[in-house]
Amino acid sequence: MNIEHSELILNTDGSIYHLNLSPENVATDIIFVGDQYRVDKVTQYFDSIEFTTQKREFKTTTGTYKGKRLTVISTGIGADNIDIVLNELDALFNIDLKTRKIKEIHTQLNIIRIGTSGSLQADIPVNSFLLSTHALDLNGMLHSYQITDISHPVIEEAFIKHTNWSIKKPTPLVITNSKILEKKLTSNTVYKGITATAAGFYGPQGRILRLALQDAKLNKKIDSFNYNENRITNLEMETSAIYGLSKLLGHNAISMNAIIANRANGTFSENPNKVISDLIIYTLDKLVE
Repeated sequence: MNIEHSELILNTDGSIYHLNLSPENVATDIIFVGDQYRVDKVTQYFDSIEFTTQKREFKTTTGTYKGKRLTVISTGIGADNIDIVLNELDALFNIDLKTRKIKEIHTQLNIIRIGTSGSLQADIPVNSFLLSTHALDLNGMLHSYQITDISHPVIEEAFIKHTNWSIKKPTPLVITNSKILEKKLTSNTVYKGITATAAGFYGPQGRILRLALQDAKLNKKIDSFNYNENRITNLEMETSAIYGLSKLLGHNAISMNAIIANRANGTFSENPNKVISDLIIYTLDKLVE
């Protein structure tokens, strides 16, 4: 069955609609960053650059680092953008763009997020690295898909009970990372834990400016959740979407977080750019080991 033109949208040059990419432009090992300006902060360490393009907030550069071909792409902020980026990247590899048919042979991608995040636990300090073992989806985007096979009902139900989760909000969903990539990127200097992915930066993450929150105590409930020694360590806006869509599409995914704030003790890194740069170098070197 051919995929309709209204569903798989291509530009006039045959590239995928939002990302402005063709299959040959992208490596199978792909680094996600949120900020378009962070793409160059990663690729400055590359040995060579073969391709670069940008459309809207989606900037993509492909090159080599110590002989390994890598693509770096900026996703912008939030799960809605991840929905665009991951579906279109998968289409580049697993749909024939000319015939509009799904390919018989599946190509698996490795997706590595390098992002910033705030710690929710007092013992995970600013300027540290954190690897997300699980993602806790609080934003609801993944409920648009068939998620039964990737969910963890026991943990989800424990979280709902612990937080007295509002039935008016999307049902929380827990998704695991790729154990292959976790093993590759683990070291004794990296913290691990469950990363919660919120639908926004202010109210959804418990910040109060002029608007009252639906549950002013939610962050404290999140902080204190513990299931079989698994606790929620940090809060950001993309990881659950990356983990969920990658699982559904048959790809590997890992989220590496530069901890630049600590919500538990109210601190913020004095040099967040250095933390991010250090995490970039750490991740690149681990990928080529």
